[in-house]
Amino acid sequence: MSGDVLLITEENVKRLLSVEETIQKVEETFRDKGLGKTQMPPKTYLTFDKYDGDLRVMPSYLLTLGSAGVKVVSVHPHNAIRYGLPTVMAIIVLVDPKNGAVTSIMDGTYITGMRTGTAGAVATKYLARKNSKILGLVGAGIQARMQLLAISKILNLEEVRVWSKPESTIGAFIGEVERIYDFKFRPCRSCEECVNEADVISTVTPSTTPIVDCVAISPGTHINAMGADAPGKEELDPEILLRAKVVVDDLAQASHSGEINMPLKKGILREEDIYGELSEIIVGRKEGRTSGEEVTVFDSTGLSLLDISVATLVYNKAKEKNVGSWLSLR
Repeated sequence: MSGDVLLITEENVKRLLSVEETIQKVEETFRDKGLGKTQMPPKTYLTFDKYDGDLRVMPSYLLTLGSAGVKVVSVHPHNAIRYGLPTVMAIIVLVDPKNGAVTSIMDGTYITGMRTGTAGAVATKYLARKNSKILGLVGAGIQARMQLLAISKILNLEEVRVWSKPESTIGAFIGEVERIYDFKFRPCRSCEECVNEADVISTVTPSTTPIVDCVAISPGTHINAMGADAPGKEELDPEILLRAKVVVDDLAQASHSGEINMPLKKGILREEDIYGELSEIIVGRKEGRTSGEEVTVFDSTGLSLLDISVATLVYNKAKEKNVGSWLSLR
């Protein structure tokens, strides 16, 4: 070993990280949050209006893991068309809380996708009906693939419905995933067809106007609202939020940039209408689903706590397996 900082590439991360252990780590991190063993300010945004994108800075500290760090992530929805680049690109820097020394610099793009997908899976575990069989995916990009990967580890799925705008992405998505999974895939001509009578729905679009209508949501449905992760974004008809038990990943952050942000700003929703945080349910402070007819919504904004906990898992495995490159910053 020469140097004191471990550089870990995206290829390294993919080799080291499994969906099963990521689900476990994400659930543990939500539990630590519920027990008050974490520190995380809301993410900070720089908005590039001219380029239709933004840059986010996301620090956090996990006492149980003895780990801290920051993720810097950019989100540019038109990257694929304009530049042939991913919509989301990220880098994570881990810092030793004991002395402030940087211990690792790693690609955070795959970790971002994986921790978001597994957060949806953990929410599904606590909020969906146990016998859920039908998953509706609103969106057919990278995160739809991650939601499918993670939720399929939680539920015994029989059918996955897919709708996206543009609809041309639906066929490509199904053509890819139906070779991997043995349940039925159903392309949908409308969002309503995708979500009606689905047991679980994951919305994974960058929409700034509601695309899922309240009347299309059947009693007992659980919704993972994953796409609204910045101010001004929303995917759900606000009437769904008024009808549902709404659970957020972090109240301060969701109020600013989650699915609830626009309904709160417009006065449609009040803060007291929010049931609580997922971490409160995981530690047993609040109940999750209480009936088969209840509609539940998980409002996910993306927590840096999850980034740093998963990155720490990757860092420890990389050291154990001698993966990555050591370098010196001094």
